[in-house]
Amino acid sequence: MKEGISIRYGIIGTGNMGSMLTTSFITSKAVSARDLVIYNRSAEKALKLKKIYKNLTVASSLEEVTNNSDVIFLCVKPHHFKDVLDPLNHNLNDSHCLVSITSPVSVNELENHTPCQVARIVPSITNRALSGVSLFTFGERITEGNKQNLRTLFKTISHPVEIEEEYIRASSDIVSCGPAFVSFLLKNWIESAHKVSGIPQEKATELTEEMMIGLGTLLSKKIFSLDELMEKVTVKGGVTGEGLKALESHVGPLFEEMFTATQRKHLEDKKTIKF
Repeated sequence: MKEGISIRYGIIGTGNMGSMLTTSFITSKAVSARDLVIYNRSAEKALKLKKIYKNLTVASSLEEVTNNSDVIFLCVKPHHFKDVLDPLNHNLNDSHCLVSITSPVSVNELENHTPCQVARIVPSITNRALSGVSLFTFGERITEGNKQNLRTLFKTISHPVEIEEEYIRASSDIVSCGPAFVSFLLKNWIESAHKVSGIPQEKATELTEEMMIGLGTLLSKKIFSLDELMEKVTVKGGVTGEGLKALESHVGPLFEEMFTATQRKHLEDKKTIKF
């Protein structure tokens, strides 16, 4: 991009993640709403965002997105890629940068089926709080200028980390799926506290949420590592140690099964991708 010229961004697909990116870019002031064009197959979700951000442009076609964007985020499910890429390719050129946010689609696959520069950036719902990690993989054709632009953009809402293709699924499980997995565990934690002790679920929820905020703060300030935290809290012969023993006895292959299931689904999703 030429110095002094605003970069224009397009977002195709305004489901959970497309809407999150739109909101995060604007609220962080990383992107002006005037420089953002969004498109959704059914316009209702996109128009809801327009009601909040008046200067946002809602495109009526994919062609309108490409004609008014330099960087385009593709926020659709893997099996919808062909439906979107076929009409997009008529208007894309080597100055465009296409960014997929879905892990099953590799940058090599995108480069083989588009004429433009490509990248994959897997965001996290935590980016809505301008926190957490975003996972980066760059294609061979992308310019250093666009690499730096994307890094700078996502630094305003996350901690960007470049990740190799072979580790993308496990990394996505930790970064992108992780909040849902941890929320599930904490929900069970709260229900068990209520069942065993009788503490009201509302109170247990409040305490758990505040504990998680405190834990996150300790980790973000690098006061303790995870191992150090367990050591500091665990007093010899105390209740924490007994609780950890119970966890060690019952956790079993829980997380191995979880990662195995997501790897299996990842491979299934890749088979549904058609270009």
